[in-house]
Amino acid sequence: MADSSMTVLIAGASGLIGTELTHQLEAHGHTVRRLVRHPATRPDEVSWEPSASTIDARALDGVDAVVNLTGASISRIPWTSSYKRAILQSRIDTTRTLAEAIVVAHKPPAVFVNGSAVGFYGTRPGETLDESSAKGEGFLADVVEAWELAASIAAPVTRVVTARTGLVVAGDGGAFTPLALFTKLGLGARYGSGDQQWPWISLHDEAAAIHHLLTSELSGPVNLAGPSPATSEETTIALAEKLHRWHPWVIPASLISLGAGEAGRALLLPDQLVTPKALLDDGFVFAHETIESAIDAAFS
Repeated sequence: MADSSMTVLIAGASGLIGTELTHQLEAHGHTVRRLVRHPATRPDEVSWEPSASTIDARALDGVDAVVNLTGASISRIPWTSSYKRAILQSRIDTTRTLAEAIVVAHKPPAVFVNGSAVGFYGTRPGETLDESSAKGEGFLADVVEAWELAASIAAPVTRVVTARTGLVVAGDGGAFTPLALFTKLGLGARYGSGDQQWPWISLHDEAAAIHHLLTSELSGPVNLAGPSPATSEETTIALAEKLHRWHPWVIPASLISLGAGEAGRALLLPDQLVTPKALLDDGFVFAHETIESAIDAAFS
């Protein structure tokens, strides 16, 4: 699809990534429609209820691309059994509802970009992970596998891309928020050894990469992670330096496990050197190539 004017239907348009994506798309002259879980009150709104697998029959009329960015936050802790079900089901319900609507649409959109996560790879010390790397182990890896499988329902009629996103570096909102809050309070810390690789991407580049995927020929999994690796400690030190705060503390892995359980181990301790091979090979240019640049942009 050439980057001419498109109509893009977004689920999760009011979230952190959706807001930035909407801004960038509209700045490029595209039209954005928003899926909402209440009766539509504006011309750009389309109602749906994914938990009941229902969506306005006209939702895909004239739509060139669909982007799904919804799902219960994985940053909320603890991960109780019921919340783990919500993490999985919120992703499956929304993705399957959209994929099935695309399949039966009179004129399917040209592309369906569905959210996904680097959690697919599990923790893999010493490995370089690209889109060809095998699935890892753990709850998040299992969630992502099921999530991407639900998106593939639409593959017979449209190009499907699953955007495996890393830690989105943003000044307000998303998984980076608690790191920034603790640092502002003088509680900047090294988590575990600090040597574990944290896949990261700036909020601007996250949205720009999704825009790129709407107009490229890529399909299947695509890693949305910055081009320069950064360890956990490099990330937290760069954040502390930007916020002019101390970085005095060390939180041992055993304490993270005790205090935050499975969620803490999955979010703070995995070692994932994820490379954006598909994006780079496809000519995507990152605005923020280092973690320092991404943090500077987020907190300036």
